[in-house]
Amino acid sequence: MIHEVTGDILLSRARAIAHGVAPNDPFHSGLALGLRERFPAMYKDFRRYCHDTHPKEGSLWGWSGVGPQGPIHLVSLFTQEGAWGHGGKPGRARLEWVGHSLAALHDLVQAEKLPSLALPRVATGVGGLAWSDVEPLVRRHLGGLGIPIFLYTTFRAGQQAEEPGP
Repeated sequence: MIHEVTGDILLSRARAIAHGVAPNDPFHSGLALGLRERFPAMYKDFRRYCHDTHPKEGSLWGWSGVGPQGPIHLVSLFTQEGAWGHGGKPGRARLEWVGHSLAALHDLVQAEKLPSLALPRVATGVGGLAWSDVEPLVRRHLGGLGIPIFLYTTFRAGQQAEEPGP
């Protein structure tokens, strides 16, 4: 069940937070920057993973740690073109990569038995895609999971969203 909410996803009570990035992303803006600042060990592990494996667009990478409300699982969806080379910048997202990443997220949520998930309007910021194109993919791939999914459609810094219970 997908719930559209307004607020700051960094204050979410969901057990997992997913966001769109590029392989080798520098996490310099938006939600990625907030996650990098809040979980520096996650970013260090992300950089090591990208260096060692050169992940492909359309896949994902997950990290588990402890957040303000207990255990947290952070999932980086590789929705954008990779940022390879010294000083490389992430490219644009593609709907194909978004769909593959969301399908992989669906499988991860089931395998890990995650009880709740929060995500922003994936691939619509730096990724450059229109939400009207991305939203149907989110609903198709995640709508049938049977867990609360909090879709942060409007960002409000420092405001905790009203996230309905299961």
